[in-house]
Amino acid sequence: MENGAVKIGVMGAGKISGIYLQNGAAFDDLEIVACADLLVERAEEQAREYGVPKACSPGELLADPEVEVVLNLTVPAVHAEVSLAALEAGKHVYTEKPLAVGREDGLRMLEVATERGLLIGCAPDTFLGGGLQTCRKVMDEGIIGEPVATTAVMMTHGPEDWHPNPDFFYQPGAGPMFDMGPYYLTALTTLLGPVRRVTGSARATFPERRITSQPLSGTTITVNTPTHVAGVMDFEGGAVGTLVTSFDVWSEEHSRIDIYGTEGTLSVPDPNTFGGPVRVWRSGEDSWTDVPLTHPYTRDSRGLGLADMAQALRSGRKHRASGELGGHVLDVIHAFLDSSENGRHVEVKSAFERPEPLPAGEKVFGGTA
Repeated sequence: MENGAVKIGVMGAGKISGIYLQNGAAFDDLEIVACADLLVERAEEQAREYGVPKACSPGELLADPEVEVVLNLTVPAVHAEVSLAALEAGKHVYTEKPLAVGREDGLRMLEVATERGLLIGCAPDTFLGGGLQTCRKVMDEGIIGEPVATTAVMMTHGPEDWHPNPDFFYQPGAGPMFDMGPYYLTALTTLLGPVRRVTGSARATFPERRITSQPLSGTTITVNTPTHVAGVMDFEGGAVGTLVTSFDVWSEEHSRIDIYGTEGTLSVPDPNTFGGPVRVWRSGEDSWTDVPLTHPYTRDSRGLGLADMAQALRSGRKHRASGELGGHVLDVIHAFLDSSENGRHVEVKSAFERPEPLPAGEKVFGGTA
């Protein structure tokens, strides 16, 4: 394959597109050549602000022979539809999380990509940031011994006080597990390996939510998906994990993620961020020790996974934020909800190859992001 930056077409010009467009311009491996949206004027606005040479409709983007990779930033409900259309058009795909809403749609995406010799990448890529890569190094070096268990907690009172259009967070395919669960599950599975079995319970506490953010302040949302999900995961490696995600909690004081080993405990930073802090409590000690971050990319570096996939396209190596990883995370999310609905353990059938860690100390993706 030819050398040089990979040409990216951005599909979706909503709120999340800004950080991707900003960072995309900073990575030497990426060249953003077009931005598309159903509302073409919104694509035009983002193109002007971030110096993208072309704004167009979704159909025009898919037909553009210059575009090699479609960066799918549409709402989750159409992730699969847009990604499949891009694959059918011969484009590689990198999609915002989750990979899809339906488990079968995610599988179909992976099948089509394989059939056509195309790559799928999937956010989140926060596990490539300096904080979680430092945690990976701590784990790989055996500093806390053999993993025994983990706890992970994400509890808020939902996005209706800050997001300009929060309705979709309370529809099927969203809620706290689909929206925030991928950050936690991606961090945990890249540190501990695949999940083999899940037990879960879920509920929707408030049937309606009142929006307090602008411009829809005062309007109400009908809740159509679970908003508090809790459960237990059995990892293939033997560790037992507990995960709670909630939009029903006014305040909490829990650690985001702790991993407990036979020789100590690792305190993992918020997996929705790229930095620290990282702390360790070793056996025989009586306090936490701060671990200096061993890897770069500690600010908001969304697009790291896309830059890594671009390098993989040019070199032929495997990319780290892979569709298989995103598919496994989607499978685990469904397992939590299926377990709650059916009142039983759910075996997780998907798997993925644990991605290689990034090398310590240096930026491997050119540019300043």
